[in-house]
Amino acid sequence: MKTIKQIRNLKGKNVLVRVDFNVPIKRGKVLDDTRLHASLPTIEYLMKKKAKVILVTHIGRPGGKVVASLKVDLVVKRLSELLKKKVTKLETENWRLSDKKKMNLLKKIDKMRPGQVALMENIRFSQDEKKDTGTLSQELANLVDYFVLDGFAVAHRPSASVVGVAQYVPSYAGLLLESEIKGLEKVLQKPKAPFVVVLGGAKMETKVPVMKKLVPLCDFMLIGGGVLNTYLKARGYGVGSSLIDMTFKKEALNYGKRKKVIKPVDVVVGSRDGKSYRLVALKKTPHKICKKGEEILDIGPHSINLYSQFIKEAETLVWNGAIGYFEQKPYDIGTLSVARLVAGRSKGQAYGVIGGGETLQSMDMVGMTEFVDLVSTGGGAMLEFLSGKRLPGIDVVCKK
Repeated sequence: MKTIKQIRNLKGKNVLVRVDFNVPIKRGKVLDDTRLHASLPTIEYLMKKKAKVILVTHIGRPGGKVVASLKVDLVVKRLSELLKKKVTKLETENWRLSDKKKMNLLKKIDKMRPGQVALMENIRFSQDEKKDTGTLSQELANLVDYFVLDGFAVAHRPSASVVGVAQYVPSYAGLLLESEIKGLEKVLQKPKAPFVVVLGGAKMETKVPVMKKLVPLCDFMLIGGGVLNTYLKARGYGVGSSLIDMTFKKEALNYGKRKKVIKPVDVVVGSRDGKSYRLVALKKTPHKICKKGEEILDIGPHSINLYSQFIKEAETLVWNGAIGYFEQKPYDIGTLSVARLVAGRSKGQAYGVIGGGETLQSMDMVGMTEFVDLVSTGGGAMLEFLSGKRLPGIDVVCKK
């Protein structure tokens, strides 16, 4: 892999950095700046080397049109605070750049001082970004000397600002991308035993490929969320209104029956609003778990105790996906308990990796993110990488 540290002279060079600053914004404030913090080492390295740092990101899903609430202005403000230096905004409006606008953009970049940082407008305001159509990628490349991919969370997307631009200009991995790939490769190539995977969440289509890859590699896999519910339904249990995806019935049964795949011994069922709930012990033979209107929303106390025994013995830990409907009390107990257990075992006793929006959110809720070895900024990208898929963004920075 080619990294930015291999570039000999960056002084005065225009460097386009594709970051992932897709952060939640509400009432004039960036609610979570974790992704901004994650790319600071790359930005600060380029500043120190006196490059002109031109950042590009997407925010939300504007669908190829300008959405005022998804503009980058608040990100510019927060990034300036974190860097303790003024970050300027390069105005590109809707990314339909006439020759005159291109010239003005080039002039603004030329006027940037070495070590200065600028952020372009939300790249998804362009209709050509997501599918890399039109001339957007070439127009981006024409502005710079080098391209750096730092956003691991977008490395699985074949978009203009991730893959397209790399066809026209020398391309390198940023420090964040490099550290995430090395951390995940450590899990796939040399995991210390016992290797324990905790897999939850809702999207079965992203979990099944991971199970296929990691069940043979790991010593134990602890399941919850939609993965568990789909398995129980496929076995013949009555799961009521629980979140399931019977498209993957066969796979859920296949992997769920493995001895190394550990299932809960009790679950919390109830109404989604948390007003009524009860504990149900899971028997070995299929039975009715939920009454009408109920769904499985968390694992029970005996299951938390069971899962803790495996996590406390782990030498390698990977966690992706919430164990229950943690957004609503009291169904947060299982997920937050797992968060504390994973963080408590990581950094020293075990090599701990977490990823995915809900997983990171729950770890933040218990205030223990700093105790985890690798906090992957990319949920979908992490799952695709762990399932053995080639990520388009990583391919382009690996080419000679």
